[in-house]
Amino acid sequence: MLADNLLFAQQARFVTSGTIEYEKTVNMYAVIKKDMDDDDNTFEKMAFEAYQKNNPQFKKLKSTLTFGNNKSLFTPVVPEDASRKMGDVYADQINITYTDIANGTNIIHKEVYDEGYLIKDSVRKIKWKITDETREIAGYTCRRANGLIMDSVYVVAFYTNKIPVFGGPESFNGLPGMILGVSLPHENMTWFATKVTDVPIPPAAVVPPKKGKVMNRKQVYDELKDVMKNWGKSGPYELKIFLL
Repeated sequence: MLADNLLFAQQARFVTSGTIEYEKTVNMYAVIKKDMDDDDNTFEKMAFEAYQKNNPQFKKLKSTLTFGNNKSLFTPVVPEDASRKMGDVYADQINITYTDIANGTNIIHKEVYDEGYLIKDSVRKIKWKITDETREIAGYTCRRANGLIMDSVYVVAFYTNKIPVFGGPESFNGLPGMILGVSLPHENMTWFATKVTDVPIPPAAVVPPKKGKVMNRKQVYDELKDVMKNWGKSGPYELKIFLL
């Protein structure tokens, strides 16, 4: 009964500042298979089979979104096991994302291999279509929306209007409430909130990153596209993953 009352109280009030813990899940078998040059490539096939024998299908990563004063800061949690494995480049969390929600701007520190970028640009524009489907996430009733980013990447998001902050994990935004769940079905990855903490957040806790080569989103795209143009099949795939 006490737990029910606490949940009801949580649902009844609006949350405008606090922290959200997210878990990112990546189907590693699927993303590695998708990037393999050819099923007849003996070396790749053997490496993939060895990976399957020694590693779980799903890789899980943690992150935190701190929000208050109409600003947010998404920060990956460094995994305890920092050893590199096959396919990790497709699962890594490479962005620290600061969003000024009121002004519609992002400052993102992005690590691509050994290069650090500081992207300063307007927030990503996402074409959303809100549906009537709902789902419970971290104690909140969330409504589903379907969207499209980068012209071809299909996005499923779940947002709650009980947190009237138009943000979310990574660079996902633009819905009438906080995004607590994101799925990229064709990219085999998801982000879902596991815990929401309603606490006052001082302005000093939400500040933009400062390190990296200053560029806008298009300049980063052009530079990475040029670097990866001779990478064969993996080039366009890695480029898409790095820009998500």
